Amino acid sequence: MAGVLVFLTYLAVILLMGLLTSVVSQKFRIPNILLLLLIGIGLGRVDYKGGPLIEFPELFMTGISILALVMIVFDSSSRFSLKKVDYFSLHTLWLSIVFLVFNLIFLTVFTMLIFGVKSIFLALMFAALMSGTSPAVVLSMFKNVKNKVFDFLGLESLLNTPLVVLIPFIILDLKTALKDELGIAVFIDQLVPVLQQFVVGVGAGVLIGLIMFKFMRKAYSVVLSPLAVITSALLAYIIAENLDGNGVLAVTSMGLLFGNVYVKQKFQLREFASVFSNSLEILVFVLIGIVIAIPFSMEFFIKSLVLFLLYLLIRFFSIIFSLRGMDFTIEEKIFMSLNVQKGIAVAVVVFSLATFQIEGMQTILNLSLTFMLYSIVLSSVILRFAKLFIKDIRGKKA
Repeated sequence: MAGVLVFLTYLAVILLMGLLTSVVSQKFRIPNILLLLLIGIGLGRVDYKGGPLIEFPELFMTGISILALVMIVFDSSSRFSLKKVDYFSLHTLWLSIVFLVFNLIFLTVFTMLIFGVKSIFLALMFAALMSGTSPAVVLSMFKNVKNKVFDFLGLESLLNTPLVVLIPFIILDLKTALKDELGIAVFIDQLVPVLQQFVVGVGAGVLIGLIMFKFMRKAYSVVLSPLAVITSALLAYIIAENLDGNGVLAVTSMGLLFGNVYVKQKFQLREFASVFSNSLEILVFVLIGIVIAIPFSMEFFIKSLVLFLLYLLIRFFSIIFSLRGMDFTIEEKIFMSLNVQKGIAVAVVVFSLATFQIEGMQTILNLSLTFMLYSIVLSSVILRFAKLFIKDIRGKKA
């Protein structure tokens, strides 16, 4: 009983800190997630009686990471509707794909060279993860402002989130299947098991989605329908994983199905899922700072800053390449290039990866958390000078 009370006390303290930081962030116009990360890093550095001040069992951490992952994947994928595909969204999707491919090529190479990462799979995971954007700071500060730049950034975040959450786990499955070896013979031998993971994952997600949504088309319950959505997402993940499939792909498939079929009161259900996933944000951001111990050395920060600058160049050239023919000024393209803030989707994946015991993973986790900090600070600074980049900001600032 005493042990349970200790863990509950830890949770209560973390949630209380999260509530207080929300108040502070609104008053001083500082990103809440930045404060949560710093609190987590600070708590992770405090020792008490020869051990960490706050420590949770590995089983609890794994459970929280899976629950947060399932809800974030479902929430992001369910917001993609094929009916809303137009010229603007196609260019946004094109940018997401180009940025992802450029990162997989160039950021992977730079990471392996600068930090000596030996596993190409781990470097690819990091590169794919860093393709995610979440301009929450910009959109919250200019929520009453109508501008194509903000619309583009918001839509890009919506479209790249499913890719960013899904691809790192696909690469992790490939790493496990190929046993960290790249070769034609090895790949052919493991081709069937890898394809089986994809097929089982998609099949489980579609099957659970069809069964559940068939009943939800006819009736809606304020209490039961939201619970059914959460249960379905968890079931899709669990069934796929138990059948040696990809659980994340199963939840993604189910979310895409939910976003493109008729379900009664879909908006209310989607908002409930979003609120539930956002409620995990405080816990995830603080815990990720506690779990991942960034090396506080000059060499690490110099190398990580160099890599981050190269990453910004990759982002800039991705935007230049993919937005040719669109009516964006060079200043607006620079503004979009510098707004690469990482949000809850990237944090959840990093938190989930922290539960894996893989050689060389610590370097990737350190870089991921450092890039999250860099990107949030950079977006916050650039936001103060938004009018220098975007001349036609109309409306009233939030």
